[in-house]
Amino acid sequence: MTERYIGLMSGTSLDGVDGVIADFGSGRLQVLAHVHQPFAAHLREEFLALNSPGNDELARAARAGHALARLYAAIVGQLLGDGGLQAPDIRAIGAHGQTVRHRPGGEAGYTLQVNAPAVLAELCGIDVVADFRSRDVAAGGQGAPLVPAFHRAVFGRAGEAGAVLNVGGIGNLTAWAAGDGPTIGFDCGPGNALMDHWCQRHRHQPFDAGGAWAASGRVDTALLAQLMADPYFAQPAPKSTGRDLFNPEWLEEQLSRTGHALRAEDVQATLCELTAQSCIDAVQAHAGAASELLVCGGGAFNDELMRRLAAGLPGLRVRRSDERGLPASEVEAAAFAWLARAHVRREAGNLVSVTGARGARVLGALYPK
Repeated sequence: MTERYIGLMSGTSLDGVDGVIADFGSGRLQVLAHVHQPFAAHLREEFLALNSPGNDELARAARAGHALARLYAAIVGQLLGDGGLQAPDIRAIGAHGQTVRHRPGGEAGYTLQVNAPAVLAELCGIDVVADFRSRDVAAGGQGAPLVPAFHRAVFGRAGEAGAVLNVGGIGNLTAWAAGDGPTIGFDCGPGNALMDHWCQRHRHQPFDAGGAWAASGRVDTALLAQLMADPYFAQPAPKSTGRDLFNPEWLEEQLSRTGHALRAEDVQATLCELTAQSCIDAVQAHAGAASELLVCGGGAFNDELMRRLAAGLPGLRVRRSDERGLPASEVEAAAFAWLARAHVRREAGNLVSVTGARGARVLGALYPK
């Protein structure tokens, strides 16, 4: 049976969808094709709106899920064409969906990804695995991050400590010590989400290309200290977060308390430093034995952020995951191909040391072709 899987990922940055064909047949991951498709403006705006309560949100979420499934299906078609493959050559699709609410913890904890996996299976004629987070949350876990097991499987080297930093809308760290010790992983705090919002608001651009705008400003130390005082940063792992906390309303509330006027570029510089410092603190606390920090996700292309990470972690070599064979833009999509494979093989996809769940669980729900 084929060991080729497709992974589809649209994260909290809301920049679009990444899709890969991942071949595990050789015993190691090989990406055969990669496609990135930006969201249409109206779909991106709808997903942003669905992060907060609103009128007719159940019907709107269903329609958005169908639109996402159609976009996913188009990406699957492009991946198959680029890879010279057909639907029977793929064992399953791992489709994460778009997270719009994430509030784990307690009996009423939940996580919600807008998706229409049955539609995707119907359109593609391929088994679809979706809803990866809910099983971990049902077992008392955070449901996030789910990529640490994949990070260690792909980037780990025998007898060596390691660390991987994924900077999407939210930043999350994976770290492990040399030997057979547990893997640690958690959300550090905001990644690109607040920077992207501020750039869109003031420069009408979806993101700060290369971090050039942030580099033109000055960090406001008083604002930075105020932002870093949020209780989330001091909370011990396991922990996860998202736009439920680090959103434009949170930022506006913080800015209203500064007591002095700030230039827009100085706010951007401070937000970049917030992302950098929260990640640096996490790495220093949990990845001190590693010799390098592999960075993936959209933040890996923010030169100013990468510069600040390197400056704050002089004992580590900070570099993109590309240098270890998997491009930064492909890592998360490949992770969900890997999680789909784990589901098909009835293998656990979560790590108790990361999410705090009561035990290892097979993640996801299957929608047969």
